[in-house]
Amino acid sequence: MNPVEIACDESGSEGENLVGGETDVFAHAGIRLTPEAAEACVREIRARIGSPAEEYKANHLLRAKHRPILEWLLDPGGPLAGHGHVHLTGKTFFAVRAAVVLLAENGTDAMARTLHRAGPAAFGADRWAYFLAAFTSVVRLNPRRGVTTSAAEFFALAGELARTPGEAGEILGLLRDGGERVAAYRARLAADPGLVPVLDPLVPAVIHTVRHWSADGTPVALVHDEQLALTAERVLQLKVVLGHRLAGVRFVDSRSDARVQVADFLAGVARRIASDELNGRGDTRLTGLLESFVDGDGLGG
Repeated sequence: MNPVEIACDESGSEGENLVGGETDVFAHAGIRLTPEAAEACVREIRARIGSPAEEYKANHLLRAKHRPILEWLLDPGGPLAGHGHVHLTGKTFFAVRAAVVLLAENGTDAMARTLHRAGPAAFGADRWAYFLAAFTSVVRLNPRRGVTTSAAEFFALAGELARTPGEAGEILGLLRDGGERVAAYRARLAADPGLVPVLDPLVPAVIHTVRHWSADGTPVALVHDEQLALTAERVLQLKVVLGHRLAGVRFVDSRSDARVQVADFLAGVARRIASDELNGRGDTRLTGLLESFVDGDGLGG
């Protein structure tokens, strides 16, 4: 069976900086359009916006004066209907899930969702944020500048929070003895350049994208915007995980492929719409239009 080409781009990528970064949502979009259809879509957007910019980005579409163009792009009768898909990752939830999976002996997604929802109220928003920042510090080989929490300090904090009554405290109790698992993970990360860091949402998003587009058994060949995090070693890991579903990965400059430009539009607007929704600024109309492009709940419920 011949593979189908899916053009991809992302928005909100900050590597392992999940807490305290510039963005709180990571979006990865996949587009199934012919080059001709994508070029027609880009031409139409340029004509409707009328800006002299050489390269259009999602922020052009997100301006209030261009709202009709954004709605046209996402509309069920628009150019992307049935041809686009977005995987959304809430960065805070991703960090919580990484903590639960890595530190607990039998951590589950359900536990992570419970902790994500209950943590801020149970421990206090500031203390909860500090706990997550400390976790991301101790599992990274190269901690962010200014974050100096040691493993001993982190697990002492986890033990303290575990004494908090309620479900959140109970789950923290399962994480406080994960020191050996952290040490083993860091050793594997240092030894294997192909190992995907537990804090980087890009590779899991790519896996989700490939599985979505190959659900009918058709293998997928990705045409992806240039992305330094997708190293040769990690592409090999993707092929191991996905098997026949992934026929290959080819990197291009987004300016040379209209399909990737359209994926950039979709990823960028999806990230902003989802972030606004998470922060109580949601736009009911835009959120509703985006729903047809999104499956699953990577935002944490």
